Order: sequence, then C-alpha cells, then structure tokens
Amino acid sequence: MKNKNEILGASGVNTRLAHLGNEPFDFFGFVNPPIARGSTVLFPDAATLMSGDQPYTYGTHGTPTTDALCKMIDELEGSAGTILLSSGLAAVTVPFLAYLSAGDHALIVDSVYFPTRRFCNTMLKQYGVEVEYYDPAIGAGIEALIRPNTRLVHLEAPGSNTFEMQDVKLISSIAHRYDCVVTMDNTWATPLYFRPLDHGVDVSIHAATKYPAGHSDVLMGFVSANEKHWKKLWDANTNLGMCVTSDDAYQVLRGMRTMGIRLEHHQKSALEIAQWLETHDDVASVLHPALPSFPTHHIWKRDFKGSSGVFSFVLKAGPEKFKDKAHAFLDALSIFGLGFSWGGYESLAVLVNLADRTVAAGPSGGPVIRLQIGLEDVADIKRDLEAGFAAAAKA
Repeated sequence: MKNKNEILGASGVNTRLAHLGNEPFDFFGFVNPPIARGSTVLFPDAATLMSGDQPYTYGTHGTPTTDALCKMIDELEGSAGTILLSSGLAAVTVPFLAYLSAGDHALIVDSVYFPTRRFCNTMLKQYGVEVEYYDPAIGAGIEALIRPNTRLVHLEAPGSNTFEMQDVKLISSIAHRYDCVVTMDNTWATPLYFRPLDHGVDVSIHAATKYPAGHSDVLMGFVSANEKHWKKLWDANTNLGMCVTSDDAYQVLRGMRTMGIRLEHHQKSALEIAQWLETHDDVASVLHPALPSFPTHHIWKRDFKGSSGVFSFVLKAGPEKFKDKAHAFLDALSIFGLGFSWGGYESLAVLVNLADRTVAAGPSGGPVIRLQIGLEDVADIKRDLEAGFAAAAKA
C-alpha cells in the first residue's frame, strides 16, 4: 500500500485491521509477515554482541512476527508500546508486578475477573501489597479510598459477569491527582469500541484469547502502556522473561484481520437476544450495558462505540431452586457449549458465581447465567435457549 500511514489514518476500522501490522515489501511482497521462529539470534561481530545494537537479540525479546502484532495493537490503542503475554491473566498480573511494591496499596474494582482477584488475594498479599476492593459505581467516591501509599487503581468496564460500567475518565483523573497508575481490563470492548488511554487510563489490558484471536484456539494477552509508564512495563516484563511464540502471534494477527466484522455480528446477535430475553417470562433481568434498561447504560452510551457478544441474565427462581433450575437450564442446551472463556465463533453459557464479591452485591431474583453469543444464526440460538427455559420450568 502506497502512502500507508496517510491512507490508514483516514480509513475505517476494517480497512485498518486489514493493513496494519504488515509491510509486504519488507518480506519480498508476501502479504502476511512470516513466522520467525527461534531463540538464538546471531550478531555480526563482537562489538555488536556486546552492545546489543541490532533490532533482535534473543527470542524472548521479540521477533519480526511478534513486533508486527505489537505495532498493530499500538496503532489501535494509541499506546507507546505493547507487550505480548501467554494469557489474559498474565496480562493483568505483569502490570501489577511492574508497578506495585511491598508496602503499597492497590484499589481493585469489586466486579473484577475472578482470577485477577485470586492473584491479588494470594500473590500480591504474599509480596506485601495491600489490596482493597471498591464498588464499580463509586465514581468520585474513589478519592476517599486513596491513601498516601496507594499506587495503583484497577478498573474493568464493563465488569466481569455482571457488566457494571465505570466512569473511567472521572476515576482516572482523580487517581492521577495522587500519582496512581491506572490500569484497565478492556477485553469486552476491544480497542475498536473503547480506547482506554483516550479516557485517562495509563495501561490497557486485553485477553487476546477472546476477540483478537477469535477462534478458541490461542491463549494470549496484550498490555499497552502510555509513554509515561511504558519503560517500567517493558523492563519488568524483560526481567520476568515473559513472552509468546511467533506461531501464536501469527494466529492472532490473522484473527485480528476479521475482528471488526466478527464484532459487528456478535454485537448485533447479542443485542437481539438480550432484547428478546427482556420480554421473556422466565427472566428476572438482563445485564447488558447497551440496553436502555441497564442502570449504567448512560455511561456506556457516552463513552463506548459499540458492544460485544457477552452478557448475563438472571433466571427467575426462588432461593431454594437456584441450583436446580440453573443446572436444568444449562444441561438442556445443545448449541451453547458449557465452558469458560468467550470471543470465539461458538456460543457458550456458564453459571456465574458471585460469592467472591466483598463490596458490590450481585443481582437478586435468581441465578445469573452468562452467555457468549457466537456466530450462529439468531433463530437457532433462541430455540436453544427456549429448550433451556422449558427444562428449568420443570426443575
């Protein structure tokens, strides 16, 4: 592509996804960057060996394939740099290790992804970091929780499983008055529908396992930092020795070419299903930020460009029937697989466990079922859900 930067700067998202992260004529005209496998990198002479003054020095520090993916993400995020990690959880934990030290205090949103909470309650505690959870609806109230030793505020919007929105810009601006690093898990929206760094976040985190990879066959995480916090993130990751394979980076690069088109389909189908569930007699409530009925819909509408394919609903049931009805519903599904993760082509369903919450209570009225709406036809998905409702009614 001639005048690539100029053209892509004014192009739509799908055009950018099709052409970012590749320079065909750097590789003899091949459209996709080649997979550069390897650990050892040779140096032309002793002086370069000692100085390390060449683009690549060892496999853990990057390859042309991993760099192509990082460059693509930086363009989408507006970040100074990106590191690639072996999972979405690693993408959360490495920044925590980079920016927190013994004696520090960290504020973590109470609607956070459970493995993040598990890491905070075990590893961070072991290393002498004090963790405090806050209500996702806290807004300006976050200031009252900031202490002299608070170093990091972590957001997740929308929240895992219950999808509460957060006022990202407001919380970030307050945290920065006290020189706190602001990190955010943005896996649900991807940088196509929300760019955290544009709203004051310092470090944007993604489980690339989800929509970037898109095919339920790769584990990976992205962490993208602004200029102020990039070097510390890079240095920490270098010291930890974390990296991904070029083969996996290539798979994710390939997945990202179609991420815009897939997200549009996920979004459209999920909204149609969510709106349909709102009218269903067996549903107590639907937890989807793009629905006008959702309590923090106004924040989503103000800040986000779209929604993805994951949301939850509350299945009507008395307390004594929560488990029986939820299990009957899930066991009657055929198209929906019962499995964790999301972002792939297939629909998935899980029963949500909110027992880990310490500040923000979950919804009442029945068990919470999380749905990942895949790429199947909506009519077929509805029929499958109806089978689940019919089974739950008999439980």
